[in-house]
Amino acid sequence: MSKRKIRLSTVAGYVFTLLAAVTVLIPILWLLVSSFKTDAGVIKFPPEFFPEEWTLYQYLYVGDSIPIFKMTKNTVVFAGGVTVLSLLFDSMAGYAFARMRFRGSKLLFSIILLTMMVPFQIIMTPLYIEVYKFHLLDTYLGLILPRATSAFGIYMMSSFFSGLPKSLEESGRIDGMSEFRIFRSIMLPLCKPALVSLGIFHFMNNWNDLLYPLMLTSSQNKRTLSAGLAVLVGNKVIKYGPTLAATMISLAPLLILYIFCQKYFTEGVATSGIKE
Repeated sequence: MSKRKIRLSTVAGYVFTLLAAVTVLIPILWLLVSSFKTDAGVIKFPPEFFPEEWTLYQYLYVGDSIPIFKMTKNTVVFAGGVTVLSLLFDSMAGYAFARMRFRGSKLLFSIILLTMMVPFQIIMTPLYIEVYKFHLLDTYLGLILPRATSAFGIYMMSSFFSGLPKSLEESGRIDGMSEFRIFRSIMLPLCKPALVSLGIFHFMNNWNDLLYPLMLTSSQNKRTLSAGLAVLVGNKVIKYGPTLAATMISLAPLLILYIFCQKYFTEGVATSGIKE
């Protein structure tokens, strides 16, 4: 009887997983297929999944309307730069809060966590003024520096470091290693799953962000893909076909990144104590 219940629960789990996968994949497949439809095929009612006529017109229109490759480069530089710096500073701060004891550490860590509850809309005006005062508007540096670290990243790395055995760092201290060398040579190599999962979080959030880069850039030479999509939508007329094609261009790198890094992503989420 117990084996039968186990089999039924296993089958139910597979069915639920299949339904969840279909629910997630169908919109992505619809987006991909629709990006190859004509304008009439996109707005046709009742809608058809596969187009009657396959065309690359929507992608060609996007390339002619906005500097899509330049915006892709800007997005890669922005999201990639933020990710690299955030992984460095988040891991260092997370290690300090988790493994080192200093006066005011708990209070400081609590203040950092409280900043996660502050909406971006509250700090956007002071942030804009600060970047303007430093003459960093419409620059890569002005986009990357304000996001060089994050409260979420510090919390996630601190949770991961807290789960590592204390004997690791104690053995390093016995061998006469400095605190930074213990972090770099012993602790950091063990954090590969957490670093990859946090890197995916940072890269995805900054890749898809619209308000922040739109606020700090004023020219197309520094605009990101999200800003380019906003230009395609327009004020009065929505160009559905080109918008779908541009969205697919923006989504493709994230899908490829997750496909190759999903093993480390799930492992890092499981071992760091962060719940999905």
